[in-house]
Amino acid sequence: MKIRVYYEDTDLGGVVYYANYLKFCERARSELFFQNGMLPLKDGCHFVVVHIDASFKKSAKFADILEVKTKILEIRKVFVKLRQTIFKQEDVVFEMDVKLAFICNEKPSPIPKEFLDLFQNFSQEF
Repeated sequence: MKIRVYYEDTDLGGVVYYANYLKFCERARSELFFQNGMLPLKDGCHFVVVHIDASFKKSAKFADILEVKTKILEIRKVFVKLRQTIFKQEDVVFEMDVKLAFICNEKPSPIPKEFLDLFQNFSQEF
């Protein structure tokens, strides 16, 4: 998914504010569902982030075009692990591994079959 860096995404120095990399990754995860005619929730249940391991490699700046790529690392009954990498051209500017649990009534629950099928169809980067 391509993202342009807007002024609102930056700090006083025109560099992308650190928390916005997480937002860019969230948008890319949501877009996977949207592009497949789905929402990332079902019957009041949804995914929540339970762990992130993030690395900031280089700075992105105002007006840059970034690309977020996502790779499935692991799929289990109640969670999925992803690696999300943000590129500026060929340079990696940010990378994170994220674990998402599927939650119903504030408790981990089995991921619905249609979501598991969607993840399994993306064994390569998207």
